[in-house]
Amino acid sequence: MKKKKLGLGSAISVCVGLIVATTCLLSLGQGIGLAGPAFIIPMFIVVILNILLAFSFSELHGIMPDVEGGLGQYTLVGLGPVASIVSNLSAYVITNILAGSIEMTMCGIVLHQTFFKSIPSLVISLGILGFLAIVNFMGVDIFAKIQNIVVVLLLGSLILLGVMGAFKLGTGTVIEAASRSKPIVTGIWGLVSLSAMAFWLFIGIEFVIPISKDLKNPKRDVPLSMILGVIILFVVQSFIGVGMNNYVSLEELRISEVPHMIFAESLLGKMGTYWMGIVTILAGVSTINTVLGSVTRILSGMAESGMMPAVFNKKNKKGAPVAGLILMVLAISAILVLNLANSSGLTTLLLAASCFWLTSYILVNITVLLLRKRYPDAKGRNKKLIFGGIPQIICIIGDIFMIWNIAEGDTRIFIFKVFFALLFIMTAYAFVWVKVIKKAPAFKCATLEEVNSIKLEDETVGKEALQT
Repeated sequence: MKKKKLGLGSAISVCVGLIVATTCLLSLGQGIGLAGPAFIIPMFIVVILNILLAFSFSELHGIMPDVEGGLGQYTLVGLGPVASIVSNLSAYVITNILAGSIEMTMCGIVLHQTFFKSIPSLVISLGILGFLAIVNFMGVDIFAKIQNIVVVLLLGSLILLGVMGAFKLGTGTVIEAASRSKPIVTGIWGLVSLSAMAFWLFIGIEFVIPISKDLKNPKRDVPLSMILGVIILFVVQSFIGVGMNNYVSLEELRISEVPHMIFAESLLGKMGTYWMGIVTILAGVSTINTVLGSVTRILSGMAESGMMPAVFNKKNKKGAPVAGLILMVLAISAILVLNLANSSGLTTLLLAASCFWLTSYILVNITVLLLRKRYPDAKGRNKKLIFGGIPQIICIIGDIFMIWNIAEGDTRIFIFKVFFALLFIMTAYAFVWVKVIKKAPAFKCATLEEVNSIKLEDETVGKEALQT
């Protein structure tokens, strides 16, 4: 029986549903706490950059239609195996380790404060992580059947709470303008510098690409779903931001590790707390379950392609990549136990994770520009969206700007230490692995013909690029 093709609405749902997580609510609350409703300005700047980024992903998808979303596969063709390894590790492994630890921390805090006050939040976080590790080890996806329900609950709740907050329809007390605390970030330069914080609200628009083969009109719907997805998120999150400003003091938003919980309680009292608490837990657990399931398979695919040690491709009887699962669980557990994701460190880790994903996006945009020179007549390229390379150049400049202005003072120095140290380790590993272990050219690129002539299940593109 032929599988039913999906329309634009389904593509938008996938794009929006996979981007939204509780970490987005943290970033939004912190941003509003710093700049007030004016935080919408850096949000809008990031939306523009993401629309331009959608042009890049659309072009890469057009000329490599069989590649189902791995940033590493695109950069393998554009920049070679070293850049491919770095981009995959940056966008998927390092970022998800940092973001996953934040998700688990927030789940623990919410459960502790709302439902289980006698149990330490760390114990709750580690307990949930351990349970999901066992579930993934057994090859069971407990969220497969309710994933859509979780997404609907989360987005529906955000829309309702946002509208109620923005139009002052809650049962709580509205903060009058005269008594409202003032933002500490003002001026156009200060607001623009908050773009890095706003970036996390729209990260991962390329997640729609893996379902492109199931779309009725992928050439139109892949870029359009990305663009409409970020616009929808911008509108929803703008309402929530205005609502937060109406019901919560900016100081409270700045210092809270769960600003969305404070907003829900201020808006609707205890009912709001329980409502947002349940949705937060479902979203957080669903997100970490997806991280453990997907990142381990990305590592497995890299190992099969010859870009990671073979141990990462070994699976148990249930089909679970055990080495990758152990790596992810141990890394997230270490961050939790060392208390690096404490209330003062949540935003810092989020900004550090943003640096790695921004780096991968820089590599993607460079890949687009290089492939235009290398394959000027490539089939599938939509020349109407090229615009002389301006979108890619703007994205690269914008991404570098966001990395450079990721934070201020000691926080910025700490983030840079984490970012550059891990980036150096990843680059050194990639170079040694390709040049020394595999004895292959470090920058030998796979060709479009190699990518488009194989089935992804064969995972042979990386092997071709690593052959001398």
